[in-house]
Amino acid sequence: MKYLEAIGKYFIMIWEVFKKPTKWPIMRSLILKEIDELIFGAMGIIIFISFFIGGVVTIQTALNLNSPFLPKSLIGFATRQSVILEFAPTFTSIIMAGKVGSYITSSIGTMRVTEQIDALEVMGVNSLNYLVFPKIIATMMYPFAVAVSMFVGILGGWVAAVFGGYAPSGEFIKGLQMDFDSFHVTYAFIKSIVFAFVIATVPSFHGYYMKGGALEVGKASTTSFVWTSVVIIIVNYVLTQLLLG
Repeated sequence: MKYLEAIGKYFIMIWEVFKKPTKWPIMRSLILKEIDELIFGAMGIIIFISFFIGGVVTIQTALNLNSPFLPKSLIGFATRQSVILEFAPTFTSIIMAGKVGSYITSSIGTMRVTEQIDALEVMGVNSLNYLVFPKIIATMMYPFAVAVSMFVGILGGWVAAVFGGYAPSGEFIKGLQMDFDSFHVTYAFIKSIVFAFVIATVPSFHGYYMKGGALEVGKASTTSFVWTSVVIIIVNYVLTQLLLG
């Protein structure tokens, strides 16, 4: 019953977010601030991890395709499929759940502890719209981060293949072009948009409704990361079944 209550409260929160919107001049500055902090602030770690994940995928694929009858182009093909379909949208989302989600929970939770949210309510401001709506809009730019992750991941795979001696550059690029289905990129972007909504709202829920003091803010950040990751994995399964099944 506790989990059902939390799920119901979550959907009520989503409904309240879109009621009584804040004035646009104020909202615009909030959205730009959140884009800078949530998206561009996370680009460094996304690029770093994507590059090495792409390299690892390439090396593992090359070591398992050691038959002389298998063309080296399969290494590029497997790297492309792995990075585009799963590693870029899903693995990057788990990273964002840790970095961005913890930031969202701790920032809103701190405002709850210091009674700043109560002050907003007293002034007649819809605190959920003021705090959560800019984060939802900002994370809608998340597909841009996923696109960068795809490119950097494949680049890391190419570097590992060529400089590691696992496949010539021409064969790797031939594998990247082999049987390319543009819907796979669309599928990855659809997933990333849904994941972005989860990353913006689930941590906000844990921060907004938390109770206690500074110690509970840390606990809420940990809990939000766990539940955000769980929701992402479940949604990933459902979307994969619906879009590719």
